[in-house]
Amino acid sequence: MVGGIADPSVVPTPAVGQPSYPANLDVILDIDLPLAVRFGETEMTLDALTRLGPGSIIDLARAPDEPVDVLVNGRLVARGEVVVVGGSYGVRVTEVMSAADRLRSMGA
Repeated sequence: MVGGIADPSVVPTPAVGQPSYPANLDVILDIDLPLAVRFGETEMTLDALTRLGPGSIIDLARAPDEPVDVLVNGRLVARGEVVVVGGSYGVRVTEVMSAADRLRSMGA
């Protein structure tokens, strides 16, 4: 502390098990980002799309026990399994993509 003012270049040591962040990162940590869960995907002809209606079934070619993709801002960041939380769907994260994998996906 200098003259009663905290030195912004000093980053407090995090508690054991807590992530270490630069001191100025807290400025952006409360920004909302779009998160989506991708259960599967497929391609359909325009003709098949025009015939969709109530009761139509779209085959996603995915087994029910396969992991789902967790996307943030359209980028894959994790995979997980679908769970029910208080009567709503949720995702239990089982794998987090490495920083290197996330950077590679940005170039794709």
